[in-house]
Amino acid sequence: AGGALATVATAFGSAFVFLSGAGLIYGNYKLFAESEREAQADKIMTAEDYIEELNERRDLKTFEKTIDLMLDQIERLQKKNKIIRDILLQIFSASEMSYKKFDGVISEVEKIFFMNNRSILNKLDAFDEEDYLFIRKKRESEDFSEKFMDEKIEVYNKYITFVKVATEDNEAILLKLDKLLLELSGLNSVESGQLEKMPGMIEIDDLIKQTTNYKN
Repeated sequence: AGGALATVATAFGSAFVFLSGAGLIYGNYKLFAESEREAQADKIMTAEDYIEELNERRDLKTFEKTIDLMLDQIERLQKKNKIIRDILLQIFSASEMSYKKFDGVISEVEKIFFMNNRSILNKLDAFDEEDYLFIRKKRESEDFSEKFMDEKIEVYNKYITFVKVATEDNEAILLKLDKLLLELSGLNSVESGQLEKMPGMIEIDDLIKQTTNYKN
């Protein structure tokens, strides 16, 4: 039993390294500076705060579907993490260091997820939808040069691309939680040394290597 628990601890440690790595959110770094995300990390907001802020931005028609997706992602994140914690409490008591360690990993994943949402909210606030729609109409009227219009549209397309990539990053986090949940749900039947051989853990290990290569 001790060997199996040690294996689980190693698995969670590896998962945390991946989930908190730059590889998961590398797409956003290609467009905007890393310092922006670091600045947002200092702002503490609850899931309910993010839900409220997203609902306040529903008037942005350009991102209407994205906002619906983000609200759904928050709901799924909370549900998955609750189930993970419930399963862990079947294995450990809440006072055990092992449970506290795993619970800390889940908390860090939540922090990354919501820090990503904070960055999206900043882009939504900076996005001037009225100007964007105005430029699109003017592009058809040919009141401005094609070069100027292309540059204006490119700026707004960067906003749109950033938001799209960021929501995909959060979806990737949810997928990793799904795989961890799948592995945890079968823990009682796993022999020592077998957990790291599961397909989900092999995939995480591969992605950790990719993240390391990117950071280097």
